[in-house]
Amino acid sequence: MEMATVRHRPEALELLEAQSKFTKKELQILYRGFKNECPSGVVNEETFKEIYSQFFPQGDSTTYAHFLFNAFDTDHNGSVSFEDFVMGLSILLRGTVQEKLNWAFNLYDINKDGYITKEEMLDIMKAIYDMMGKCTYPVLKEDAPRQHVETFFQKMDKNKDGVVTIDEFIESCQKDENIMRSMQLFENVI
Repeated sequence: MEMATVRHRPEALELLEAQSKFTKKELQILYRGFKNECPSGVVNEETFKEIYSQFFPQGDSTTYAHFLFNAFDTDHNGSVSFEDFVMGLSILLRGTVQEKLNWAFNLYDINKDGYITKEEMLDIMKAIYDMMGKCTYPVLKEDAPRQHVETFFQKMDKNKDGVVTIDEFIESCQKDENIMRSMQLFENVI
């Protein structure tokens, strides 16, 4: 007896084209790649982690991939559909600075309470350092993530209340040349 597999069908390409900043042709290319990696049409967290780990073979990307997965899984149903994926990529690659900063804030705000705490930022920083692996140059000190968080909070926590709000985050990022440059890096990737 043959088991029927439940497959996720993406919304009409026209609708995705209208909602995202991709052309129909780009969406077709993205869909082919997505279906190749995820024949069912959706990605669960484990598969997402496996795919993501291929980009960082020298480190452990599991924790960072978990945070990233949660940022892509906008309806919090435990899976990333092609639509979720396209909308996230559309913001990251072609969104306005404001949209990109909102997306980044959402990634860092792990518990989605509207604030980034030092603990949340430290969890993200540790995950990034783990992902980069031990073969970074120069070799990173054990307390590097914590130092990074302290610097981040000195810059961003304007009212010194121990948390960073979306407004503090966006205002600080917009004033930082390095952050603004990095926001434009991937705009024409596809």
